[in-house]
Amino acid sequence: MAQQVSDSELTLMKILWSAGGSAKYAAIMEELAKSGNTWQKNTVITLLSRLADKGMLKTSKAGRRNEYIALVTEADYQSAQARTLVSKLYSGSAKGLVATLIQGEMLSEEEYRELKRFWESGGKEP
Repeated sequence: MAQQVSDSELTLMKILWSAGGSAKYAAIMEELAKSGNTWQKNTVITLLSRLADKGMLKTSKAGRRNEYIALVTEADYQSAQARTLVSKLYSGSAKGLVATLIQGEMLSEEEYRELKRFWESGGKEP
């Protein structure tokens, strides 16, 4: 099961996921710069090392450079975190989560209709 990661670590994982699951250090830094992030090299290396320690990614040598490879897919991470959220906050009741989304007006009518179609199709995208 995927471990909980910090917001900063998640930023790096999203870069890996959006790059198809792996990226070299230079590409990671480029993506961070595009989003206005000014982390220094040591910060990024530390965060990548923590992610490796948590089993979220592995490092592979590509010539003289490191390539960082996600070991957990974005879908698997989202699923694990959703299960944790539902378990912790709603005693395992997904209905409680959906009710909160609707009552808190965090789910638009269009999103509600899309979810209803999704449910009625047996969980397959129409």
